[in-house]
Amino acid sequence: TVATNALLEGKGADVALVTTAGFRDLLELGRQNRPNLYQLQPRKRPSLVPNNKVIEVKERCLPDGQVECPLTEEELKRVVEDVLDTGCSAVAICLLHAYANPNHEAALAAALSSAGVNVSASHRVLNEFREFERASTTVINAKVSPVMDGYLKRLAIGLSGRPLRIMQSNGGAISPSVAGQEAVRTILSGPAGGLVGAFGAAQRAGLTKVITFDMGGTSTDVALCDGGLTRTTETEIAGWPLKIPMLDIHTVGAGGGSIARIDAAGALRVGPESAGAEPGPVCYGRGGHAVTVTDANLYLGRLLPGRFLGGRMALNLNASHQAIEALAEQARLDPFRLAEGVLEVAEETMAGALRVVSVQRGHDPREYTLLPFGGAGGLHACALAEKLGIGRILLPAHPGLLSAVGMVLADVIRDYAHSVLWPGDTKRKMIDKAYQPMESNAVQDMAAEGVKLNTVRLERSIDLRYQGQSFEVTVPYTMDFADRFHERHEVLFGYQDLKRPLEIVTLRLRAVAPGPSDDVAMHVEMQPKDEQVMTQPVVFAGEKVECPVYERMHIPLGEYLVGPAVIIEDTATHLIKPGWRLRVDSEHNLALEAMSGTEAGASTREPKPFD
Repeated sequence: TVATNALLEGKGADVALVTTAGFRDLLELGRQNRPNLYQLQPRKRPSLVPNNKVIEVKERCLPDGQVECPLTEEELKRVVEDVLDTGCSAVAICLLHAYANPNHEAALAAALSSAGVNVSASHRVLNEFREFERASTTVINAKVSPVMDGYLKRLAIGLSGRPLRIMQSNGGAISPSVAGQEAVRTILSGPAGGLVGAFGAAQRAGLTKVITFDMGGTSTDVALCDGGLTRTTETEIAGWPLKIPMLDIHTVGAGGGSIARIDAAGALRVGPESAGAEPGPVCYGRGGHAVTVTDANLYLGRLLPGRFLGGRMALNLNASHQAIEALAEQARLDPFRLAEGVLEVAEETMAGALRVVSVQRGHDPREYTLLPFGGAGGLHACALAEKLGIGRILLPAHPGLLSAVGMVLADVIRDYAHSVLWPGDTKRKMIDKAYQPMESNAVQDMAAEGVKLNTVRLERSIDLRYQGQSFEVTVPYTMDFADRFHERHEVLFGYQDLKRPLEIVTLRLRAVAPGPSDDVAMHVEMQPKDEQVMTQPVVFAGEKVECPVYERMHIPLGEYLVGPAVIIEDTATHLIKPGWRLRVDSEHNLALEAMSGTEAGASTREPKPFD
């Protein structure tokens, strides 16, 4: 979170931007897209670089790489002096069509580095076309890299030379030196670690089609995995485009700390505002006064005040009750109905996110297993599965630590790209030749990462579009890449046009070296006792039901339980709703399955076949 927080909190480096003459206002103009189409008084996003810190340079390259206006020595010296005059400690260089010819950028980068300025050049950060996105990504890298570099150097000193890897947003790890220079690649890497860990847990359980659901204190991250991790190259942070390879994760502002309130029309709202960790929910007893999702779970009996975080943190039940009852009085609702309403609103927001990554992208969620993790994921898993018609849930071991497990298991990954803008019928020999410099760089970089080169995989992919389109689709670079593009285009957009000519936009390469063995994955330390800890009244649809409470570590392998039940462990609490049954599998996961009406009435101890 170092790079992300530095950008969001405005604590990044002071940056100057060097760009081709005539493109001073590149960042200010951006695109014609309006994020809020019907907003009558749109808010202007804060400037990444003030106009007085943008330096124009007399040079010009054409889209094919030909030099139209050379960069002279006199101009080079003048630009260095102008950058130093701004007093900025970092500079972003983004020249027109530098993806086709990076020589001018390289010359400027060398001169500015010699002058003692921290340099981010677009041909190194993002060697792709589209000037606005390239400039935005390069400036963000220039802002956060000095902060990240300083943090990593202090961390390395504290680790006294122990091996260190840094997680990227693409789901792979890199060395601290690369992360310090290209810190933009670490933004949003926390959720990526969780997804890597979750998919690893799914694979060990024999599953390849899962929808992951990571519920934390402020937000919920969801992703769909259909045989592998899905990646994208487009996102936004603080309203600015960020065009780097990253895992395709959708985030909504709903978490355990999401604040509930009554709006001016009398409707109940939950989130996206969050109480955070400080002061946190009312029940934390740290000065929080706003009702949160966590307070509602506690009020309804789904959290145990004396067993939170394995008993290491006591929850203030009385304070939470007072806050909920006060909000219920304002809403003119029964307190239990209000608490259930808070959960229903939050769960609908999270269900909407699950639909975005499944239904809206042509996937039937009923064909997938829901894999919740994070401290609060297991409390809402059954409700969300029911909303989407999902019949299977897998609660992995140590769900609150899965992001850390994913980072330990992560492969070493380096991504490369080169925009070419060629006709779709370009000969393969020419395409293969264009891949060769990227592959040479990849081998050198992976050697510098310290991995065994005989373990490195080089994976080619290609961005294609129909001529005249303004967006691309990425497919693997294979003999039939054109056919795969047509098929993928139909899945995404509902049609394909076999008669329309194609355009090759960007060549992509991913270098992958396998991470540690799955043996490092943590399992639950089993102490089978086959007994419940206690019973706890839990509210379902306004009715209190006495639910057995079990410690996860005490449930034997192969044991069956039928809901309702509450499962507690050090990093999370899980709610098994009525109508669901649970079995502990050989990997220590809690495997849940929706039951038919007949099965739902069976004893909580009666074994049932679990297919």
